[in-house]
Amino acid sequence: MFNFVVNRGVRVASVERRIYNTFVSSNVPRTVSSFATVDAEEISGSNPAEVLNLVQGKWIGSSNYNTIVDPLNGDSFIKVSEIDETGIQPFVESLSSCPKHGVHNPFKAPERYLMLGDVSTKAAHMLSLPKVSDFFTRLIQRVSPKSYQQAHAEVYVTQKFLENFCGDQVRFLARSFAVPGNHLGQQSHGFRWPYGPVAIITPFNFPLEIPVLQLMGALYMGNKPVLKVDSKVSIVMEQMLRLLHTCGLPVEDVDFINSDGKTMNKLLQEANPQMTLFTGSSRVAEKLAVDLKGKIKLEDAGFDWKILGPDVQQEDYIAWVCDQDAYACSGQKCSAQSLLFMHENWSHTSFISKLKDLAERRKLDDLTIGPVLTFTTESMLEHMNKLLEIPGSKLLFGGQPLKDHSIPSIYGAIKPTAVYVPLEEIVKDKNYELVTKEIFGPFQIITDYKSSQLPIVLDALERMHAHLTAAVVSKDPLFLQEVIGNTVNGTTYAGLRARTTGAPQNHWFGPAGDPRGAGIGTPEAIKLVWSCHREIIYDIGPVPKNWEVPPST
Repeated sequence: MFNFVVNRGVRVASVERRIYNTFVSSNVPRTVSSFATVDAEEISGSNPAEVLNLVQGKWIGSSNYNTIVDPLNGDSFIKVSEIDETGIQPFVESLSSCPKHGVHNPFKAPERYLMLGDVSTKAAHMLSLPKVSDFFTRLIQRVSPKSYQQAHAEVYVTQKFLENFCGDQVRFLARSFAVPGNHLGQQSHGFRWPYGPVAIITPFNFPLEIPVLQLMGALYMGNKPVLKVDSKVSIVMEQMLRLLHTCGLPVEDVDFINSDGKTMNKLLQEANPQMTLFTGSSRVAEKLAVDLKGKIKLEDAGFDWKILGPDVQQEDYIAWVCDQDAYACSGQKCSAQSLLFMHENWSHTSFISKLKDLAERRKLDDLTIGPVLTFTTESMLEHMNKLLEIPGSKLLFGGQPLKDHSIPSIYGAIKPTAVYVPLEEIVKDKNYELVTKEIFGPFQIITDYKSSQLPIVLDALERMHAHLTAAVVSKDPLFLQEVIGNTVNGTTYAGLRARTTGAPQNHWFGPAGDPRGAGIGTPEAIKLVWSCHREIIYDIGPVPKNWEVPPST
């Protein structure tokens, strides 16, 4: 009997594998060549790639090209076809053609929920294929240089996100609820409703993960998005859109535009999308909030902090996490550790020495340190020198340009750097703005505090304006409770393994403390950002017998 069960199980499993393989072979393109128009390894100054725009279901070029230079050697290696202000009309018309009730909603074209679940299934499978995963990993490295492991992690998170929304999971995002009414025939129903025409603007540092997660969230909820990615890295998303099309996404569902900021601003003003998602700098975010009259969700800059509690333990591990948080991707994460508060107990250990050793392991050869795309070497070193003018400040390590490289001067290239600034100096009005200026590169401030100074630390955190990520490293539950209860950062890790970086698909990532704050990754984030609440009250009767017109009230 046992052998029969085993053999039957083997036969069933074999049949299931054949069915699955048949489905895959007939429904999912299996190679990079099925969608890609470039070879990540072959892009060069002598063989430049070209990036197009997508509008109303057609890939189009333009007469204007933005030439992107290779961040590692300065060669002109990508030509981005950019739309100027005279060419935005097709995009305006495309966005304006979408009604406010969306492309689909719970009462309209519900089959699209299933279609997008199928697209997610096929796209997730594609990204799981080693050749496809490697293609996007290498392409990310070419335009936003980071180690292979860091670039691959971005592809992996994107794949897992798509897996999370396979099958029926898209329609479950639109789950409604009902509440009994006041009389027979009355019920109130709450629905998640799309905005209709929307816009997505994303930065350079995660050229696949951020735009894919926000784009798919917008589509799942029934919106028609126009997507703009930083031109320096937009080739990654152009190729991903082509993959999505081969996986069944209708070509008319998404518009993709390359342009400068001024042109995009004009497009937003004329098309007037019902909601815009912006990920990027606080300065641009605040301008857009005014220009768009508040119809915006923001995941802007983060000057992110970490507090090491009084209980010193696992020194090697915590030093490694701090190095990863501050210097992985050359510090170009909106969640990068910018300010580290050490309890004085840590100051008496070899923690700083270990952090220094870890930082000095990083090298350009494997891109564990690399070019900084938004700050020059001179501007970062100038900021460091201003900090060193503060009484009691000192350079802990780094503070020098990288040597023996061909990174163009428009980008930055410095060794991983840490500057110590005394806590009492940080909180002074004349220093606070300088110390909390975000340097989007391999740069952090370190300070220490006594137990009696924890209220001063908490006050310094309260004064910050960007509350994205944070970490509280301690096993003391009362200490964790004190810090968590008096802070606001939207994604906060707490405990011995706490970090500031990390935006996997399994938890919310986004700021808190701002009604405009946007999340990413989870069903809650998708529903918050890409849908609004609509209440429909059914009141079908019957009208009570012997009802008469009552007196006026």
